Amino acid sequence: MNLDALWHDLECGAYTEDLALWRSLAARTGGPVLDVGAGTGRVTLELATCGVEVVAIDIAAPLLAALACRAVGLPVETVVTDARDLRLDKQFSLILVPMQTLQLFGGRAGRAAFLRCASKHLKPGALLAAALADAMDCFDEDRDQPPPPDAREIFDVRYTSQLLRVVDDRGRAAIHRHREIVRPRGRSEAHDVVVHLDRVSADEVATEARHVGFIPETSLRVPESERYLGSTVIVLRRGRSSHSTPATGRTQRRSVALGSELGRLTPACTSFASLCT
Repeated sequence: MNLDALWHDLECGAYTEDLALWRSLAARTGGPVLDVGAGTGRVTLELATCGVEVVAIDIAAPLLAALACRAVGLPVETVVTDARDLRLDKQFSLILVPMQTLQLFGGRAGRAAFLRCASKHLKPGALLAAALADAMDCFDEDRDQPPPPDAREIFDVRYTSQLLRVVDDRGRAAIHRHREIVRPRGRSEAHDVVVHLDRVSADEVATEARHVGFIPETSLRVPESERYLGSTVIVLRRGRSSHSTPATGRTQRRSVALGSELGRLTPACTSFASLCT
């Protein structure tokens, strides 16, 4: 059992609100497309089934292993790598950074490192599009209760992931989840996961991007839904003279869709309990 892939699918796989936007951008620019923080392939497979050539990158090898199995026969290549140190012998017409993956790069320095690498991997005039959201917006005065847990049962084993709370942690949004595995005869395992997202605006990212030769275009919007926050998609165009060729109470609150780059499935803070009854 690839548990990393299972948790990623359970917590992220149902998110579809952004797919039409990525399809539209891919149709506009053509391929190849680089999917940053691709995970198990939610966006990659959507584009590849439309005939778009996609290179999927992620730092989590188990997630890309699941993606590779699902992409057999499709124009997909998987590469385990850190996007902040990207070194591919290829340039792209479009780089996509879905599900707040850009906010997992560890602050301004991490984003700058990624943007420099991304510029080198874009054809002149090509586009980079990244989704941004403030996870702190999951809670407000009208939405103070967690959503129902994400759950799946496989061979009499029930897997659940419950989004508990989002708190500010020294300027970052700390997203707390509780994962549980319940096996037959009541045997269970549980652990808590904390994921940190940088709190950064589209204007701040645009300023950072200008410093490495990008030209910001009009931002796009992924609408909110009953379950998920909306997001702003910042669109950046590589300047013609840029770098050279490379060598997510009262009413249930909404969740925030998250990407997987930087090992999202490896908890930054974990408490583990194994209960056998």
